[in-house]
Amino acid sequence: MDETHHLPEAVGKPRLLEQVLARIRVKHYSLRTEQAYVEWIRRFILFHGKGHPMEMGKAEVEVYLLFLASERQISASTQNQTKAALLFLYREVLG
Repeated sequence: MDETHHLPEAVGKPRLLEQVLARIRVKHYSLRTEQAYVEWIRRFILFHGKGHPMEMGKAEVEVYLLFLASERQISASTQNQTKAALLFLYREVLG
């Protein structure tokens, strides 16, 4: 069976979340970690009006984490997981 039928017609640079998935898989993270990181990164992007993380930085990350802690009142462990996901994005994917 030809595996190319799953490729989009316009093959270019992979989308950001595809890049995240690829990097996570190279590093052999667990499936649960993969799912959590992708979801937190996706929520971060949506929170900032679908802005690209390359156009955002420390201030936007801090605003998002503060929002989760104060408005959403997520647990400390979930805050740590979210921070780890965003650090992964900026360090491992975006450099």
